[in-house]
Amino acid sequence: MKRIFLFLLAAAAFGGCRSHSFADAPAAGNAEPIVPARLQPGANRLFLTDYLPQWERADSVTSSELGIEPAADGWAEFVVTAPEGPFVATFEAWTGGHCLSVVALGGERVSDAWAFSEGCDGSRIQVKTSQAPRQVVALWQNCRLPDEYVSISDRGAEVLLPADAADADRSWLRVFAASDDARFNDLLLPLDKGRPVSDAARLNRRDRQAQVLYSLMIDRFDNGNPANDAPLRRSDVLPQVDYQGGDLRGITDRIEAGFFDSLGISTLWISPVTQNPRDAWGLNKEPFTRFSGYHGYWPVYTTQLDDRFGTPDEFRELLDAAHARGMNVILDYVANHLHLRSPVLQAHPDWVTPLYLADGRKNLGLWDDERLTTWFDEHIPTLDLEREEVCGPMTDSALYWIAEYDLDGFRHDACKHIPENYWRMLGRKMKSRFPDRSLWQIGETYGSPELISSYVRSGMIDAQFDFNVYHTALDVAVRGRSVRDLAAEVDRSLAVYGAHHTMGNITGNHDKARLVSLAGGALSPDEDHKLAGWTREVGVGDPVGYRKLALVEALNCTLPGVPCIYQGDEYGEPGGNDPDNRRMMRFGGYTPDEQTVRRLTGALTHLRRTSMPLLYGDMTTLALTDDVWLFARVYMGEWVFVALNFGDRPQRVASALPALFAGNTKFKANFGAGFGLTPAGELVVELPAHGFEILTKTE
Repeated sequence: MKRIFLFLLAAAAFGGCRSHSFADAPAAGNAEPIVPARLQPGANRLFLTDYLPQWERADSVTSSELGIEPAADGWAEFVVTAPEGPFVATFEAWTGGHCLSVVALGGERVSDAWAFSEGCDGSRIQVKTSQAPRQVVALWQNCRLPDEYVSISDRGAEVLLPADAADADRSWLRVFAASDDARFNDLLLPLDKGRPVSDAARLNRRDRQAQVLYSLMIDRFDNGNPANDAPLRRSDVLPQVDYQGGDLRGITDRIEAGFFDSLGISTLWISPVTQNPRDAWGLNKEPFTRFSGYHGYWPVYTTQLDDRFGTPDEFRELLDAAHARGMNVILDYVANHLHLRSPVLQAHPDWVTPLYLADGRKNLGLWDDERLTTWFDEHIPTLDLEREEVCGPMTDSALYWIAEYDLDGFRHDACKHIPENYWRMLGRKMKSRFPDRSLWQIGETYGSPELISSYVRSGMIDAQFDFNVYHTALDVAVRGRSVRDLAAEVDRSLAVYGAHHTMGNITGNHDKARLVSLAGGALSPDEDHKLAGWTREVGVGDPVGYRKLALVEALNCTLPGVPCIYQGDEYGEPGGNDPDNRRMMRFGGYTPDEQTVRRLTGALTHLRRTSMPLLYGDMTTLALTDDVWLFARVYMGEWVFVALNFGDRPQRVASALPALFAGNTKFKANFGAGFGLTPAGELVVELPAHGFEILTKTE
């Protein structure tokens, strides 16, 4: 087996001297962790570029643990035969005598099977587990460490770091384990010169798990340059859906004024900047209005900046200002459709999917039944991206923005309505053309975790927004649904996406009614939220809505994933659905309740950004009722305890601490709750109604 090559390189690792085992590992495909292959028992057909997007072919794909056969020339496709039950394995893709490893996972991830990093003794990482592991697989970068580097015991494992890690400013160690009955959560440790990062200040904007994302709609954020204002001012277009003047210069002004720094933001998601039509389209009957393209989602030209938002120089100034302050900027890109006024569409009218189905129905808004062909509206036909001649130019248009501007990635619109071949082509082009750029992509898909995760691949997109966790949290906060359901949904996400995913945990977005208005009762969860926004002034209702909003923000800032704040949610902007959820941003004049939410939001995001356990820690539930959730996150032996009370009365939550807890650390409450550790080793936290607490170690 070619795997013997790696074992031979490890021979000098013991007796006080370790070799550089991976100096000749292929560089292509080794810049970011490869997303694991989750296998079903039996035959699994896989695409090479889903895992190694820069590799259109390989010399071979091998494994000492799994059966593998080619299914296409150059191993572009191959079949992996997996056994029944839980397991951890790898398969190796080979080129030029060297290989990279892809983790293969089988069986169910069970939340009771828990692993965490306990500490580092020299070059040895201690991993503790809640039960005896049968298998432990460790990878440095995307190279599997030889078995001699991993020592397994009944209490966990010890992993020896390779000497190569000492030469890298940033690298990462991953550990996967399985017992006889279940798979454990995976571990991810960022390394700095071969040692686990212990101080979050040493992280930077390229460390993806350290992100806090802020989403904004350019036209509704801040007007920095009134000279480019161009509202339609038509009698058939109401002001709520006309241009209101926000632009790129306004965003730059807020960056330079420290607005985003004060919120602990590390990544900005800005709405589409492509040229939209200069006239009105669509129709709302109650009240009567047509719409401008202020939102940016009706592209006429896919590689032209809309002059109502600014100039190319102003866009570059925005990016320079963000990067100078350690922030990423990702661009919302629309690939699903073009506007009827697009010259491309006029030149190629056959590039679209059929408007009429075989049974005579119009293919409009059939989001699930006709997922890959349905149109959003008659003036924005859906592109037939399964065709090479359509997919190629649209992926090239996306790459234009990366080539021309120093962007850090994309937020992708309507992912589930776009076929997989588009994402594979875009991923391959991005990784091949810009191998030295750290480009992160997050998508929008509504559906099951299985559907959502089908797009999350190393060769497709990195993450999606976790709408299932959001909707469950909203139901808990608004409908009184049990917190047990929320914990179960989070466990489901961790099982599907991994314990260190970068899925977006949201407070809302530009297509949702404002959380604070739902939580405060100004909106019923069962009414038409768009109609409500059009027909009445939607406020907050009961001020309890502000506490519930802050509670969801606390949840998002303490779960694995990327906390995401939609503009205005940091202080509790009320509103119905589109367009009422797109009111012009306010930067002052807050009520006392809004000031409180704004202060709590900043405190939560800054705590998130400075806590290694909240960024990279592994998670376990300690106590759970219908109202209260107490969980811990642990990184390199450092524990953080999170207590959330979704109930409408104060709660006292108590839990015996795991036997794995060292118990010699002093803690502080960051949000004023009472707590204590009893002599019997029980943690007790006193929470107000709709309150939360995060306990961190004292200095």
